[in-house]
Amino acid sequence: MSLISLLAREVRHHWINAILGTLGLAIAVALLVTVQMTTAAAERETRRVMRDLGFNLRIIPRSTDMDHFWTHGFSDQTMSEQTVRTLADQHGVFLSFNHLTPTLEGRIEAGGRPALLTGVGETLVGPGEAKQPMGFRLKPGQVFLGSAIAGRLKAKRGEGIQLGGREFKIERVLAESGTDDEVRIYGALSDVQRLLGAPGRINEIKAVDCLCLTADQDPLGKLRAVLEQTLPEARVLQLRTLADARAKQRQMATRYAQFAVPIVLLAGAAWLALLAWLNVRERRVEIGLWRALGHSTSRIAVLFLGKAMALGLVGAVAGFVLGTGIALRAGPELFQVTAKSLRGDPTLLLWALVLTPSFAALATLLPTLRAIAQDPSEVLRAD
Repeated sequence: MSLISLLAREVRHHWINAILGTLGLAIAVALLVTVQMTTAAAERETRRVMRDLGFNLRIIPRSTDMDHFWTHGFSDQTMSEQTVRTLADQHGVFLSFNHLTPTLEGRIEAGGRPALLTGVGETLVGPGEAKQPMGFRLKPGQVFLGSAIAGRLKAKRGEGIQLGGREFKIERVLAESGTDDEVRIYGALSDVQRLLGAPGRINEIKAVDCLCLTADQDPLGKLRAVLEQTLPEARVLQLRTLADARAKQRQMATRYAQFAVPIVLLAGAAWLALLAWLNVRERRVEIGLWRALGHSTSRIAVLFLGKAMALGLVGAVAGFVLGTGIALRAGPELFQVTAKSLRGDPTLLLWALVLTPSFAALATLLPTLRAIAQDPSEVLRAD
């Protein structure tokens, strides 16, 4: 009788054990798929929410008068607009900094009173990344107005506004934020450079740190060490509250995955090993008879391990379908910001098909070794 026929009869005659084994594997795979999909979704959600909180690093000229900086909110010194490109081109800089955005900030008269003016340039992200750049993206001739400025000028979206003798179109009126953005005007970097008489200059690079370390892990010291090597003419300041919130959220998601995955694997292995052990124990006489009839230990081992691997394949497919369904159903409620990006991952199915049969065989190994180690004469004599 061929091995395949023997496996088919084995599954047919012991179908309850086969169903329970497949069910255990399917549940384990389903939980792993759900955990993996929701963990990835949680990371995307965290990145998006943290991105919406804004930049948490400010890179300014080292020669900045810090009293002026803290009093006025921007540096009194400038550096070349190409500085941001110089920084981005340094090897490994995107391991520490990301979303590098050149800005020029100053003051301008609007409606007879001073207003903050910020020019925003092109955001640079790490190579190969598809992340949506942070911050505002404005075309030349467009401006965004803070709500207080819009109220002062009685200006609305789509209307024109005069700044420094030039006409600009109001592309957006920002919602109330409770910050100095209420009296800020955002424009394209090239426009603001002309308005402030500083062509080709910037006084700040806004960024996000990629270290995701909390304050006790000294991220600022590490960032300053990197900047000292890559851009010594600048210094970096960290918005500690935002940086800590970002780091703690990212670390929480990592700890969740590190906790959940081993628990699921251990539970699945224990369930499968228990079923295999009970199966071997119940069939001691049958196994002893096979040995007495001349079946080799390798053939018996292949029977048990082959059955486990076959059940593993079925459990992998069933578990992937079940886990994906659970994640897709629960995901939109859990991750409302990034719900549209939640979808099934064929890579998870591939990993399940490769790893689940191997995992099932490994969990069945000890019971199988016990089965083939039995002395058939002692087993048959005892029973």
